[in-house]
Amino acid sequence: MKTLEAVLFDLDGSLVDTAPDFQRICNELLQEEGYPAIDYETLRLSVSNGGKAVIQTAFNITEDHADFDRLLTEMLNRYEYNPAQESRLFDGFEILLRWLEETSIPWGVVTNKPARFTYPLMKQLQLDQRCAVIICPDDVQKSKPDPEGLLLACQKLIANPQHVLYVGDHQRDIQAGSAAGMSTLAVTFGYLQPGDDPSEWGSDYVINQPTDLFPLLKSFSQPYT
Repeated sequence: MKTLEAVLFDLDGSLVDTAPDFQRICNELLQEEGYPAIDYETLRLSVSNGGKAVIQTAFNITEDHADFDRLLTEMLNRYEYNPAQESRLFDGFEILLRWLEETSIPWGVVTNKPARFTYPLMKQLQLDQRCAVIICPDDVQKSKPDPEGLLLACQKLIANPQHVLYVGDHQRDIQAGSAAGMSTLAVTFGYLQPGDDPSEWGSDYVINQPTDLFPLLKSFSQPYT
């Protein structure tokens, strides 16, 4: 890719470190229910796989457990109310986003996280008015790894997918970006599962720390220059 028209991010584990708030809420529930607390490193492995996976990991129960639905509902309600008490952009991304904005390169989010959680999170982090587009599962018929959401984002941005970079921490992100005709970048600092090897996902680029993304983006030509 020689010209960069837009940058799109997966949300959890790619743009924002959201695991601390899931740990906070789960430990509140665990204490209330008489379970031992869960450590951050154990819980963060489940965040990319959704709320059900978080409850399964935190409480060490399966979906057929009598309390599973109640615990899941309570966790999600608490998360929706306060999703970003401790969540933050990954280190270095604030400078990166400011640079994109100053150079008039739009950035956005395409996530499998439902809108009821995505928008409060983005608002609480004061990112909702800065990003050019947000695409959630509510906006499409098929979620990632299907490319529908990414193509919709490009349509809204009036951007050529071949000139767009998609950043993700899961193989489904790379599959979706590739299917959309985008350049793809896999991050190793996200919520990788044991045995995951982003170098085997077929992405165009792999970075090991957030600050590695800035020089890569600056190496691309800006549109209309």
